[in-house]
Amino acid sequence: MRRQERASRGGPGWERDHTPGPAPGSAPGPDRLPVFLFPAELTFFAEERSTHRQVLTLYNPYSFPLNFKMLCTAPSLYAVVDAEGSVKPSSCVDIVVRHRDVSSHHLGRRDRFRLEIWAGGQGGPPGGWKEVPAILQPGAGSGQSQEHHPGKRPVMQGGMLGTWGQQYRLQNHAGRAPAPGLFVLYVLVGMVCVAFLMLPLHGEPSTLVPPAVRATVMQKLVCAYILGESQ
Repeated sequence: MRRQERASRGGPGWERDHTPGPAPGSAPGPDRLPVFLFPAELTFFAEERSTHRQVLTLYNPYSFPLNFKMLCTAPSLYAVVDAEGSVKPSSCVDIVVRHRDVSSHHLGRRDRFRLEIWAGGQGGPPGGWKEVPAILQPGAGSGQSQEHHPGKRPVMQGGMLGTWGQQYRLQNHAGRAPAPGLFVLYVLVGMVCVAFLMLPLHGEPSTLVPPAVRATVMQKLVCAYILGESQ
């Protein structure tokens, strides 16, 4: 069945159908769920048609399903495929965002997307949220960094993963094709990461996997991050 495109509704400063959460940048509460959404920014280039359609990937490393809803400060300018939906435990979902109007009077315009998640239902305030800025730039984006290209997911900021990701990007920007041996290594690492993501978490009942062969939430987060960086 063909997916139906629909614009996302609402956003910070717009009409809300529930009580708004804390202001952007405020400290997360003790019960707030971290949201693993990549990339951290969407950059559209007016003269590069391939950038007018971009993908946000939401990861769910938890042992329970997540419901999500995408909001936007300018819903008339963007079309979002499946702005509302759910993602299974230890899985991910792609949310396609398409810019509808790349005319010159929108150049330099900054908008915001806000993804809100609920653990199993949409009753009350969201259990977590993350905002992703979007900007329309002139030109075709030649000479820009790889984070501006569709499908390239920026690294997580802060902590060990952020430092590792910066080193990874510096190596990728060297412009060399990977050696055959490195390509095989990448494939093996990818297969290991996929296998880890398929394992049940500690404490989950399973008759197929012995208790000793279980993965932690942090291990699944690292594997999901590595797979995202390899795209």
